[in-house]
Amino acid sequence: MSKQMSLFFAVIGVAFMFATAIAISHNGWLASGLALLTLVWIGSGFVMRARLRRQSQ
Repeated sequence: MSKQMSLFFAVIGVAFMFATAIAISHNGWLASGLALLTLVWIGSGFVMRARLRRQSQ
């Protein structure tokens, strides 16, 4: 995975985590949804990295 793509996934993941932290004090359901979205986003980054690594081999 290129450095730019890694940075993109990291920045968006941190933004989702930040939004989840803010949502905790406002709405529990929104916080749960954002936490799930954060986990899916981080997981998709790992999947993307594995696929790109397999293609390069």
